[in-house]
Order: sequence, then C-alpha cells, then structure tokens
Amino acid sequence: MFRRLIAVANPEVFLLCVVVIVPACNVDWLVADRQLPEELEPVAYASQAERAGSAGGGVDINIRDAREVDLVEAVVGHRQEYHRLLRELKEYYAAHGHATKASWAHFELDGLRQVRTFRYLLDAEIASDELKPVETIEQADALYERGREVMRRGGHGVPALFSRKLMIEAAQVFRDLVERYPSSDKIDDAAFLCGKIHMEYLPGLDSIAVRWFERAWTWDPATPHPARFQAAVVYDYRLHDRDRALELYHSVLKHETNYKSNVRFATRRIHELTAINRTASTLRR
Repeated sequence: MFRRLIAVANPEVFLLCVVVIVPACNVDWLVADRQLPEELEPVAYASQAERAGSAGGGVDINIRDAREVDLVEAVVGHRQEYHRLLRELKEYYAAHGHATKASWAHFELDGLRQVRTFRYLLDAEIASDELKPVETIEQADALYERGREVMRRGGHGVPALFSRKLMIEAAQVFRDLVERYPSSDKIDDAAFLCGKIHMEYLPGLDSIAVRWFERAWTWDPATPHPARFQAAVVYDYRLHDRDRALELYHSVLKHETNYKSNVRFATRRIHELTAINRTASTLRR
C-alpha cells in the first residue's frame, strides 16, 4: 500500500502526518473551535407556490400528494423559525451581558449548522431546468469567484483532507448565485461545482449531485464542464443505474470530446455495460 507525507499548514494548525491513501476525510475536527460565519445557516427554500410564481411556469417537483407538500413545507418552516429564534436569543443574552447563556445559544446554533437537512422533494432542492445563461452579471461573477475561493479554503483538490463546513458554505454560495441571478452566464458553472461538492464531500447525496450535473448541461448544452461524464460515473458506480449511465457515456462521446481521458473511460464502460446487458438478456431467455 502506498503512503505519503502530507503537510497541512494554516494560521491555527500545523499538521504533519503519514496518510494512507483513502477516500476523502473530513477534517472539521481540527478547527472545531473556529466560529462559523453567520451566513452559514439552513437554506430558506421558497414554497411551492413561490417557486411557481418566480419560475414563470410549472414547478419541477415530483410529489406523492398534497399532504406530502404540506408536511415538507411545515418541516422547513419550523427549521427556519427554530434557527431565527435561537439567533434572537443569542443576541438578547449578548445585549444584556449574559455571556454564558449567549455562548450556549451560539453552541446550539453551531450544532444546527452541522445537521444534515433535506428538502425531501428532490426537485425542490434545485432551480428549474428552464433557466438560460444569457448575460454577464458582475454580481453573479463575484459570487462565483467567492464560492470557488471557499472551496479552495475547504480543501478542494486535496483528496485526503477537506472541511465539510466550508464545502457546505461554498454550495450555499453557488445556490445563491443561481437563485439571485438565474440569467447569469455563470449558472451552469455554479451547477457543476454544486454537483462536485455533493458528489465528493457530502456522502449520501448522490441523487442531488447528479441533478446538479444535469442542470449544468440542460441550462447550457455547450457548458465547458464534463458534467455528463461526472453524472454517468455517479449513476454507474453509486446509484447503480446502468441504463442511465450507458446513455450518458454515449453523450460524453458526442458532447465532451475535449476530455480525452474521460472519452477513453466512457468508451471502455460502454463496451463493458453493453456486454453485461447482452449477457443478462441471454440469461433471461
């Protein structure tokens, strides 16, 4: 087994250790005493009716019945109210000199930010597939660069070590970009990076990852990012949907030929999956 030395340095911690090459490792515990920025809080998702009004068309949402919508929106609303009241309680204690109780409220808020929450209605997690990147918007460009910087500080590109908190913050920045500036020419870029964050740093959220990748090429069919390839790999190896993976690998050969190693991999998997399907069909006869 290969081993290598990795040095990690920042203003608060210097770590020199021998690391066995393993899947990505969350190192938030190294900086657990850092204060998180106040803007890192649960996403205030719009209601179904609000999304219908702002999207200018139907709502891209799969639901069982109206009762599910009511329950999900109640859960989201109570999360937001809980978070708001805790912030007010913390501010009250701080304003009245109750430092200990203010620290308790801050600790509880910090815990909430680390809780993994879900929208439960998957498509409500992501903006409409009808958006189009048609204009350059300075504010959107700034948000995009900010998100990339947060990803960099969070350890993107260092497979063994990363900060989950900072990756969640980066994803929030990219979602804000899409929600605030839906016509920006950066929305497909933001969608691709949201997909990468969910795929690489937020275990168990592969269904959301592939939806973000799909938005990248749906919003801009000529997106420069290998979104189809990334989605194909997730469908293939994590979601075990070989038919969808095979479809996307073929799409890679048509639309993402600039990524030569991806093309080679896609070509190989097309042959392998086709052979598997042929064998399975023969056995069923």
